Amino acid sequence: MTFAVRKNTLVLATGNPDKVAEIDALLRDKGWIVRPLKDLAGSVDIDETGTTLQENAAIKARFVHKLTGKPALADDTGLEVDALDGHPGVYSARYAGPEATASDNRKKLLDELGDVTDPQSRKARFRTVIAFVDDSGEEFFEGVCEGHITTGERGDGGFGYDPVFQPDHPAGGNLTFAEMDADTKNRISHRGKALQNFLKRFP
Repeated sequence: MTFAVRKNTLVLATGNPDKVAEIDALLRDKGWIVRPLKDLAGSVDIDETGTTLQENAAIKARFVHKLTGKPALADDTGLEVDALDGHPGVYSARYAGPEATASDNRKKLLDELGDVTDPQSRKARFRTVIAFVDDSGEEFFEGVCEGHITTGERGDGGFGYDPVFQPDHPAGGNLTFAEMDADTKNRISHRGKALQNFLKRFP
């Protein structure tokens, strides 16, 4: 597929300010003007009815492109825990229920892993799929970050499951995503890797 995209405003299909900040930090120096959907269309709820990360990312990006007429980018991210047969996966954002907070989700995850303390038995990975849609069509980009679930929350930064996820990457040391600085996290994270793949396509 050949795109005739010109770098201009890229609308993000998310209302999460932390996610907007992460994406903007990686794309602003590459010619993209990153705008959250609410800046152009107010508060909009998009039903994520897909059963895979790619389906949900596509649903959001297609909706935003149709609504705004501008290039749209959406991501869907899942935390896959080996000891839980890959759960919460695509349901990570609502793991503890449809109205669950990030704290609720982390608590449920830690409770389900129980007293298992061996990092190898708590292996997990973050997986992100990004959908990009413009007038020429759509493409998808994936990023994966391997690590393990800690036995308790650590750090005040990040969002979502960041306080309980320690990546395997040596640049992260022994820190959770919530303990490391934003630049390091963006460089080694699942979302960072997916966006790096996006930038290989649109340098």
